[in-house]
Amino acid sequence: MRAVETLTPPRTAARRGSARPGAPLAVFRRPAILGILNVTPDSFSDGGRFLEVASAVAHARAMVAEGADVIDVGGESTRPGAAPVAAAQELSRVLPVIERIRGLAPISIDTTKASVAAAALRAGATIVNDVSGAMVDPAMLRVVAEHGAGIILMHRRGTPRTMDRSARYRDVTAEVKRFLGLRIAAALAAGISRGAIAIDPGIGFAKTSRHNLTLLAHVSELATLGVPVVVGVSRKRFLGGLLGPSARARAEGTVAASLLAVAGGARGVRVHDVAPMARALRVAQAIWAAEDG
Repeated sequence: MRAVETLTPPRTAARRGSARPGAPLAVFRRPAILGILNVTPDSFSDGGRFLEVASAVAHARAMVAEGADVIDVGGESTRPGAAPVAAAQELSRVLPVIERIRGLAPISIDTTKASVAAAALRAGATIVNDVSGAMVDPAMLRVVAEHGAGIILMHRRGTPRTMDRSARYRDVTAEVKRFLGLRIAAALAAGISRGAIAIDPGIGFAKTSRHNLTLLAHVSELATLGVPVVVGVSRKRFLGGLLGPSARARAEGTVAASLLAVAGGARGVRVHDVAPMARALRVAQAIWAAEDG
């Protein structure tokens, strides 16, 4: 029987997309947890809580102790309606934190700006998490290629201020898959290796609740693109619509939706609440191991 720690869920279509050992995204050889670290004053769920460097570093250490495989650091809110932040301001927020947690765990920098990505990669990040799919800054793919970094390409329409008005699709799964396939091709053309590319369907970004649920039900279809799929549903609005507004309800909904995404082939889940996600994933992996056994 294979060890639980390295188990891929049965019947997943994502087996072809797992990164090779030593590749920038080797963490996705098994389902990985990305712990969210927002060093912003205005993120939708935890804005302001970790704006100070000391509190951010302490939270990163706590998430790793709870089971986070990657720390995802962001210095610009991407919540609906959020205003853009200048690169200098974003860098002043993220660089001191990245420098302090370097070596603790793999670090991803959540940014759409190539200049921020380049500085973060020099400071110790190894992955760029671009919520625009590297569409906002044309230099992003070149920067990632030059640094030999990994990149997570997310689907989004519009900007945080306009994306809610862009949630119109005939077939959301097909349209998101087509966009992500094109972005994978662009990354490959820029010199990024396939083992350094992951994709994210962008749950909550220019999507209605029905779109979000449909995409989560069809993660296996996105996984056929041949790279790891990362899903971020943590505490999002559609969960509140299903379960009510309490933080506890959204946290419980996050675990349920994330586990189902992994069962469908996702290789990474991005969450605020690491400990319950890690415990739930451990149980699920034990069950999948028994099924395989």
